[in-house]
Order: sequence, then C-alpha cells, then structure tokens
Amino acid sequence: MRVIIEPDYATMSKWAANYVANRIIEANPTVEKPFVLGCPTGSSPLGLYRELIQMNKEGKISFQNVITFNMDEYVNLPEEHPESYHSFMWNNFFSHIDIKPENVHILNGNARDLKKECEDYEKAILAAGGIDLFMGGIGPDGHLAFNEPGSSLSSRTRIKTLTTDTIHANSRFFEGNLALVPKQALTVGIGTVMDAKEVLLVCNGHNKARALKHCIDGDISHKWTSSMLQMHPHAIVVCDEAACDELSVGTYKYYLDKERGNL
Repeated sequence: MRVIIEPDYATMSKWAANYVANRIIEANPTVEKPFVLGCPTGSSPLGLYRELIQMNKEGKISFQNVITFNMDEYVNLPEEHPESYHSFMWNNFFSHIDIKPENVHILNGNARDLKKECEDYEKAILAAGGIDLFMGGIGPDGHLAFNEPGSSLSSRTRIKTLTTDTIHANSRFFEGNLALVPKQALTVGIGTVMDAKEVLLVCNGHNKARALKHCIDGDISHKWTSSMLQMHPHAIVVCDEAACDELSVGTYKYYLDKERGNL
C-alpha cells in the first residue's frame, strides 16, 4: 500500500486528481478500449472532482472515452431526489465534464428486482473489461462504499441494510430527520473493489483519523472493511495531516520518508 500525506484538503485533492488524470492520459482511451473509472460519493471526493472538472475545462483531460461505475445508491429514493447519488454525481461531476451519458453507470435503487440489478451490475463491469481505477473514500468507521463493519471481505454488489451509525451520520442530509434517511442501499462489495486494477482512496479530517489508523496500520478485519486494501497490489491512500492524528509516529514518518525517497 502506498500512503500519500499532504498538508491539507486542497493539496490532497489536487494530488489525487493529478494521479487519476495521469492514469487516464497514459491509457490513451479509445471507443474500442475505454478507461473504466470507479466513482464514490460523499464529501471527501468533492475536491478531487472539482480538480478533474477544472482540468477538463482547460483541455488537459477528456472523459469522452471514459466509462464510470459508481459505488452505491440508496434503495427506494427517487433518482431526482436531491440526496440521491444520481443527483450527487450529476450535480458535482458528470454535468461539468465531457462524459457521454451512456457511459455512466449508477446502481438503480428503484429497480423492481434489486437482486438482479446487483447481479447485472457485476456483469456490466466485467463486460466493460473491469475497473481500471476505483476511487473511493473511507467512512469514520472504516467502511468502504456501504460495506460497513461486519461485511464480508469477499462480498460482491448486493443489497445492504445500513447501520444505525450510518443512518445517524447521513441524517444531516435529510433535515436531521432519521425517518427520512433510507434504511437500505445497493453497494459494490469489497471483492468488487479488490478486483480493480488500482484503488485510490481519499481520507481527510480528524474525524477520519481512527479509520485511517485501522485502514493502513491495523490488522485486516471485517470490522474495518477498508483495511482489506492492505492486500491489494496497487492501492493508494491519499490523506491530509489531520487524518493522520492517530497514526504512530513511526508509521507517519515511514510513509513520509518513503515518498521522499529516503527508503
């Protein structure tokens, strides 16, 4: 695992965006061989998305031949609802870049057969050639997508009942009303993410410090599902200083020295 420590959220987001952009540019995607990008929602990747949008507007990168697969979506929340992940992605990213709408894939939480929707999503990823780079964030409890504590580390795309902690955390998006927060979601599994050729996670803020510690410096455990990325051959975690508050001094210095070329 590679860990990049940046001073603050802005520089963290810029580093992550530059990495993603360079991977797409290096791949030189075409209609016949597109670049397949996994996308997260949440507050952590917003800076990353803003940087990619700016690079697209400046002509430094094109998404014309990029296919995207999102990590998750709420169940029984209309796509047009302002808090749906469909709305989030179009409002914060897709509407501002030159991606083709038909290349965007987001799970349908209103499908008549949710199990089939999840199975078809896995098949669609395979048909696209697999995920080249899966971007993601880390929840305060170490979860990745909606793979919350207790999720199988070999899980695939499926229906997931949300924990009380997640429902409380997400209530801030629903007027603080717990009754309005969806209780289930569709999510890619940890196994789905692990199948990606590369995974890049962004992690910022003191409230993510405990999760980051378990992700990169703890044992691999279904209690902290993002810790499974320790087993991925090409995983990168990009974080800011505040997220490092609970790392041991030795771990913190090790990753800084490694990127400086001292190791």
